[in-house]
Amino acid sequence: MPVNASYEYTNAEKVYGEAKTLEEKIAALEEMIKVMPGHKSAENLRANLRNRLVRFKEQLEKSKKNKRGSGKPGIKKEGPQAVLIGPTNTGKSSIMRLLTNTNPLIADYPFVTKYPLVGTLNYEGIRIQIIDLPAMNSEYSDFGLVNSADTLLLVINTLEDLAAVEPLLAKAIGKRIIVINKTDLLNQEEKRKMLAKLQTKKVNFILISAKSQDNLEGLKKKILESFNLIRIYTQEPNKPPTAEPFIAKPGTTVEQMAEKIKKGLSKQIKETKIWGPSSKFPGQKVGFSHVLRDKDIIEFHTR
Repeated sequence: MPVNASYEYTNAEKVYGEAKTLEEKIAALEEMIKVMPGHKSAENLRANLRNRLVRFKEQLEKSKKNKRGSGKPGIKKEGPQAVLIGPTNTGKSSIMRLLTNTNPLIADYPFVTKYPLVGTLNYEGIRIQIIDLPAMNSEYSDFGLVNSADTLLLVINTLEDLAAVEPLLAKAIGKRIIVINKTDLLNQEEKRKMLAKLQTKKVNFILISAKSQDNLEGLKKKILESFNLIRIYTQEPNKPPTAEPFIAKPGTTVEQMAEKIKKGLSKQIKETKIWGPSSKFPGQKVGFSHVLRDKDIIEFHTR
C-alpha cells in the first residue's frame, strides 16, 4: 500500500485481492490506478500496476480467442448466405429454429449462443445458408462472418438496439434487413410509432413475432429478394422440369447458362427451347444471346 493512500485506494486494493476472474482483476487495477496518490514516491507502484494491467488484458484477449477457436471449424460458404446478428435475447435463435432445419438452444438468460450455428432455409426452390451468430455484445462475437456475408439479418426489439449495433457494421458488405422481433409485445399504437420511425430512416425492415410466427413468410420473401438471383429450371424433351433450379444472376444469357450447367455444353447445343417469363410463347426457340428471367424453363437439344 502506498504512503498516504486514500480510502478509495484501500477499498480498490481489497477488491483486487478478492478478485477471482481476469475481468474482476482488471476492473480493480484500473480503479487502483485511478485513485492512487499522485506524489513521486508512488511512481514505481504506478508503473508496476500499469504493467500488471497490460499483462492481464493480454491474457484476457488470448483467452477469448481460444474460446472462439475451440468451437466448430471454419464455416464453408454454400450458395446464398445470410447471418442472424444482433444483441442478446432479441430472439435470433427462435427465428433460426423457424427458418431452418436446426434446433438451437433457446433460454431466457443472456448470451446463450456461444458458437455459430449453420442451417438451411429451403424457400421457393432455393437453398439459403443461414448462420445464427453469438450476440454482438458477447465475448464470443466474431465479425468475420458478419463482414463477409451476402445478407445481414439484424434482429432487434427496439430502435435503441439498432442505434447500439449499427456502428459495429462499418466493414460489412452485405445487404441489410432489419428484423424487429417480439412485436406480439407491442400494442397497435407502439407498432404505428415504430413503423413511422423506420420509414423515416428509409431502411429495409420487417416487423415479425417469432413467438406467434406473425409475418414469417414475409421475412423469408425478403431474405430471398435480398440476393437478387434468378431461378432457371432445366428439362429434357418430353419430361417435366427439374425440381431444383440452377441459380444465376439477372441478365444471364442462354450461352452463359449452358456453360454454368456444364463447361463446354454450349458448343454441343444445336437448339434451345424456352418456357416461362422470357418466352413469347411456350416452347419458343431462342439463340445463345437470349436473356433469361426468373423461373424460366430451358430445354437444350444437343448434336
